[in-house]
Amino acid sequence: MNYYIIAGERSGDLHASNLIQGLKKVDAHAQFRGMGGDYMEAADCFLVAHYREMALMGFVEVVLHFRRVLTYLNKIKADLLEHRPDALVLVDFGGFNMKMAAFASKQGIPVHYYIAPKVWAWNQNRAYTLKKYVDQLYCILPFEPEFFQKFDWQVAYVGNPLLDETKKFRPDPDFLERNRIRADRLVALLPGSRKQEISQMLRTMIALKSELKEVDWVVAGVSNLPAEVYQEAIAAGIKVIFDQTYDILYRARAAVVTSGTATLETALFQVPQVVVYKTSSISYAIAKRLIRVPFISLVNLIAGTGLVKELIQSDYSAASVKKELQALLPDGPRRQALLEGYGALIEKIGTKQASLETAELIFGSLSGRAVASNP
Repeated sequence: MNYYIIAGERSGDLHASNLIQGLKKVDAHAQFRGMGGDYMEAADCFLVAHYREMALMGFVEVVLHFRRVLTYLNKIKADLLEHRPDALVLVDFGGFNMKMAAFASKQGIPVHYYIAPKVWAWNQNRAYTLKKYVDQLYCILPFEPEFFQKFDWQVAYVGNPLLDETKKFRPDPDFLERNRIRADRLVALLPGSRKQEISQMLRTMIALKSELKEVDWVVAGVSNLPAEVYQEAIAAGIKVIFDQTYDILYRARAAVVTSGTATLETALFQVPQVVVYKTSSISYAIAKRLIRVPFISLVNLIAGTGLVKELIQSDYSAASVKKELQALLPDGPRRQALLEGYGALIEKIGTKQASLETAELIFGSLSGRAVASNP
């Protein structure tokens, strides 16, 4: 089978690459083409475009770069028609990929969507659009199938791909010694994976150094961004360690995490965390009007309660983060309650191998074989 895969950011690129490996296991003749990043390319997917030029966030930022988005949208549409795959496989990246789903469906190309757009968060009627244009939807959050049932749509819960990633992790035994870090003092700073995101988040994280002097602060950096993104942290004497986020989390006593998939990764490593987020004032004002869920972090959304503290926009300050960390760092009731909550969260996620499960369902659908997704 020929698969056309579209992912639009680093996490989607990673999950798409694992899905490619899963498809290779079930389809000996699988060929891959699409839009993504380094992970997909390393997994033998021919890239028509790299996502790095599309890594936008926030309502205002997308509007300001609309021409760029439109250029890539038209480029991918033309390439899709030229190569007409057996299936278009969309991975997260809701705004762009929902447009691609509509286009491909009208062209008679089967559409499979892995990691459903967060239509439950705002404008829930977009679920009807998804149902109209998507042949199969594969969800990674345990509450999503129940949400889509309200739209008379049976979708598959395939488990969460982050669980697969954390299970594959093997700690570096020399990590602490090489980086001169004490595990009992390590607090991880995860400012995000996009340049624009980090510019909003990192400065306040750096300010924590003067608030809690007894802590070893470590920024989890990503090497695909320009080095100057982290220069302010380095100048402040904070260690920036690149592409070793799991090694950092494995040994961290606590973490300050920008809202996103990293909050769930931190929970899977059972690291007490403070979730933070800040965007432009206009984007925040628009989001506040539109968002229809009580939390922004995946941890709280899956738990269904305010398990971790969320400090958003004006609430995000060095003083407020310090206050929460002081409650989490000692072995006390707040830390214990959070760790117990993580245990219940992990039970909700389950033990499915998301990438392989999704690959089997996609190939089974295309080849006419009935493949059941176990509850």
